[in-house]
Amino acid sequence: MMRLLIATDAWHPQVNGVVRSLEHMAAEAPRFGAEVVFLTPERFRSVPMPSYPEIRLSLVGPGGMARALDEAGPSHVHIATEGPVGLAMRLACGQRGQAFTTSYHTRFPEYVAARTRIPEAWSYRALRRFHQGGKAMMVSTPSLERELAGWGFRNIMRWTRGVDTSLFRPRNERVLDAASPVFLYVGRVAVEKNLEAFLSLDLPGTKVVVGDGPARGWLEGKYPEARFLGTLVGEELARVYASSDVFVFPSLTDTFGIVLIEALASGLPVAAFPVTGPADVIGASGCGVLSEDLREAALAALAIPKDRCRAYGETFTWRESARQFFSNIEKAHAER
Repeated sequence: MMRLLIATDAWHPQVNGVVRSLEHMAAEAPRFGAEVVFLTPERFRSVPMPSYPEIRLSLVGPGGMARALDEAGPSHVHIATEGPVGLAMRLACGQRGQAFTTSYHTRFPEYVAARTRIPEAWSYRALRRFHQGGKAMMVSTPSLERELAGWGFRNIMRWTRGVDTSLFRPRNERVLDAASPVFLYVGRVAVEKNLEAFLSLDLPGTKVVVGDGPARGWLEGKYPEARFLGTLVGEELARVYASSDVFVFPSLTDTFGIVLIEALASGLPVAAFPVTGPADVIGASGCGVLSEDLREAALAALAIPKDRCRAYGETFTWRESARQFFSNIEKAHAER
């Protein structure tokens, strides 16, 4: 049996696609002859990230990580993130001669460039060094694969994502006391999510934002007509999806967007910019409108049938995602 150690900086109390993906991989692991052990910031002393306290920065070096690696005794190692835990694990694997795989979830170069004057090329160079030491790097979409290959990344493998279609589904009740149509956003409330592109639109009905983050306070003050519900999970989140009419995804930097397929499974059409993530997920499905004019996309999406979106959302399963994930790890170790 494969005993897979996953080293990740993204973990509870964070609520994001990386955490959800890893949790579902662990749940599906026995079906693929695997056991998953996590190494997360919970294991080490950590400090809150400045301006983003829900993210913990672990204080761990390669020595402490090497001890953790020995204790876990894995047959395979997967490094999910490029933060302190991931970096320390990469160094420890290098010192021990332990093969590993990685995954690329987040566009750090764009996020860093949005907050600092550090050029994207510098960040991509550092990330390339990080990932190219592994047997393979997993990415979620064809567009992202092509883009990263253009930056010089190699040994790229595809790993799609899934959705819980029993939880995220169309429902008869509407729990939101809000004027229709309801245009919904779910995700982090941070500068890199380009939320103002949504909140500034002249749209009928109500704009609803689910999520939290460092930009929430000033966005609430600037756009008082929008409804900010904070972080919701499980049934609460699923009911809000099902009570909305269009899912608006203004991000220009997401690598996939699990919230897109949660919305689709809930019967919501998508309005987004024609960029990596939405372009790959929506494709030629007819379940969304992708346009440089986000207002035009949001209004046009109102005409898309909910049953079409639901049927397409049902094609994304966590079991298929897990099959790809564990197959990639086995192939990477066997072939490369």
